[in-house]
Amino acid sequence: MTQAVRHEEMRARNLEVVLGAVHRGGALTPAALAEVTGLTKSTVSKLVGDLVDAGLLAETGPTRVGERGRPGVAVVLSGARVASLGLEINVDYLAVRVLDLTGGVRFAARRERDNRGSRPKKVLGELQALATEALTEAHRLGLEVAGAVLAVSGPVGDGVLFSAPNLGWQDVHPADLLHLPVPVELDNEANLAALGELWYGDGERDFLYVSGEVGIGAGLVVRGALYSGARGLAGELGHVVVAPRGPLCRCGGSGCLETFAGQEALLAAGNAPNLPAFLTALADGDRAAREACAAAGEALGIALTSAVNLLDLDRVVLGGVFTQLYPWLSGPVSEVLTTRLGGLRGAPPVLTASRLGGDAATLGAAGRIVHRVLADPAPFVSRAQEA
Repeated sequence: MTQAVRHEEMRARNLEVVLGAVHRGGALTPAALAEVTGLTKSTVSKLVGDLVDAGLLAETGPTRVGERGRPGVAVVLSGARVASLGLEINVDYLAVRVLDLTGGVRFAARRERDNRGSRPKKVLGELQALATEALTEAHRLGLEVAGAVLAVSGPVGDGVLFSAPNLGWQDVHPADLLHLPVPVELDNEANLAALGELWYGDGERDFLYVSGEVGIGAGLVVRGALYSGARGLAGELGHVVVAPRGPLCRCGGSGCLETFAGQEALLAAGNAPNLPAFLTALADGDRAAREACAAAGEALGIALTSAVNLLDLDRVVLGGVFTQLYPWLSGPVSEVLTTRLGGLRGAPPVLTASRLGGDAATLGAAGRIVHRVLADPAPFVSRAQEA
């Protein structure tokens, strides 16, 4: 390895170290950064200058640390130059979100659309139009979009959506049908929603995120990292069997959690035409709606009991439509967990509602690109220097 190559690798690593320190610590002066990172003050000053020139850091003005010496100029993450694009295809809607490097939402749009049985090309064509609108706005704001991630409901791998029973899709390559000027990656909606909760939620680092929509998925976060399984297919909680002789599921099985606690099952049992009507009925004390929610909560509690016993979980976060249903759903879920787990654990895991609601998946999708930039800022610094 030549000395020049070694120098570039060291420089790239040091850029990552400095940017990461600011990301974790907030506003820091070069002197404070030198102390935190162990780098020399002269090295830190050069790296900070490069990151500022690249639009990844911004100066905040003089900051005095301690009683002696001249105040230093602190730097923070900048949201003025680099951004990312989060996309989502759900059964009932399409959504896009642009995040800047600070996690600030610079554009967001959601289009209600029944995607059941729709041709992938048509749905992705509509998503492309929505994404193009987002990219146009990002460009107007002076932002460079570093990449996009698409959230879909179903198991994925190597850019392929293997199966989405609620959409009627199988073996689809969504990125190939999205003609966008930025690279597009693919991942499971629940996994990305879990990352959204990790990065932009309550700050917990160990939890099971349960995404309640028409289908039910889950994302497991362990020590601040997503666990997706040997082949990236972990988290299909909706197809955990809670009643072996129960209703037929779209997956081909019977008695899956989804047939009891999925959105369509809830609406049918509660005699409601849509979710807003169901929520109104719940608030008004409607008996059918309350009984439907109680039955769904019991089924969800049974499925979560198995997950807790298998994974030794201390926290479960209910997201998606379960966030809105939490006031009525949490009681039955907690009762089942307490009854079934008390003998082994003494106490059930903490059960909470996501603060992000239906935004979690697009936040996690866009956040994945943001965190990739934070972990490797060197290409952006090099492009700025070449410009």
